[in-house]
Amino acid sequence: MRVIIANPPGYGGPDYDDHLCGELGRLGADVELVTSRFRFGDVPQPSGYRRTELFYPLSSRLFRRSRLRIPLKLAEHPLGLARLALRPADLVHVQWMTVPELDRWLLRSRAPLVYTAHDMSDRRTGGHASMWRHLYNRFDRVVAHSESGREALLEFGVRSERLRVIPHPIIASEPARRDDGRTLLCFGLIRPYKGIDDAIEVTRRVEGARLLVAGDPMEPIERYRAAGGELVEWRLGYLPASEVDRAYGDSSLAILPYKPGLDQRGMLLRAPGAGVPAVAYDVGGVGGNVRRVEAGRVVPAGDVDAMAAAVSELLDDPAKLEQAREGARRARETLTWQASARMHLDMYRELVDA
Repeated sequence: MRVIIANPPGYGGPDYDDHLCGELGRLGADVELVTSRFRFGDVPQPSGYRRTELFYPLSSRLFRRSRLRIPLKLAEHPLGLARLALRPADLVHVQWMTVPELDRWLLRSRAPLVYTAHDMSDRRTGGHASMWRHLYNRFDRVVAHSESGREALLEFGVRSERLRVIPHPIIASEPARRDDGRTLLCFGLIRPYKGIDDAIEVTRRVEGARLLVAGDPMEPIERYRAAGGELVEWRLGYLPASEVDRAYGDSSLAILPYKPGLDQRGMLLRAPGAGVPAVAYDVGGVGGNVRRVEAGRVVPAGDVDAMAAAVSELLDDPAKLEQAREGARRARETLTWQASARMHLDMYRELVDA
């Protein structure tokens, strides 16, 4: 079976695509990753699959964060979709869409189409809702990472027979432990939905706690800096693997005060993958894996008091913290990339053999 995994903008970083494509290849699929040049560092050398940088040949090389990149990228986008449509494949699985306003009309494939709905934010109101319904109807299958994500897609209007739930695997690592027992971590791209303001307030309410924010800002952070003061350490920019490991090795507990709209992303599962427990708001699928393997605590969405109490409970009780760490380590044995790839292949065969 010839499978194209399409991630035109390269969203989510290269790890997810590399792990999924590699495992699909090891299970016998002929896999091509179709994407664009990753602008923020090196990418893993493909093993068991091919990587083709079909999209944005100019804008991904000439610009980094400059606003000048956007008009050129928009001009290149239809050409990339046309080139994708000509690639031979038995099935095309789209991970992210760059310009949904164009994709709803220009995305074409002679093969069955699958889409993974990593993120439901900003899709339920105004003109966005109609656009996304149109887009979802273009796909033969839509993947959610959790039952709550599936329910959100059902409510959104995606037909039940098209939906499949495939849990997001754990991204495993073994960072050297150097934490001081009181360091909280917010990791990943800094966006409004990440709830950095709540993370700062939680840190302020937990005696002796400090906050480490590690990631690349996608929004202005001056107000966060002013609010956090000396309580917060900032490690900004797109971090290489060694710095990601250092961040988790320096952290006692990850906190995920995310706002509604997200199902699951790899950054949510790096914490248990690194053996670091988490305290999460109960939104989308964010708290699902934390709760399932007892790798920390899940509290009501937006409840800063509850999150601060949960953080204090774990940091102040070494036995409870170690129990949560054990749950985090246990998660790596159940949410594996091989299991995810097998579920993907089963879904692909439903469509290809139909």
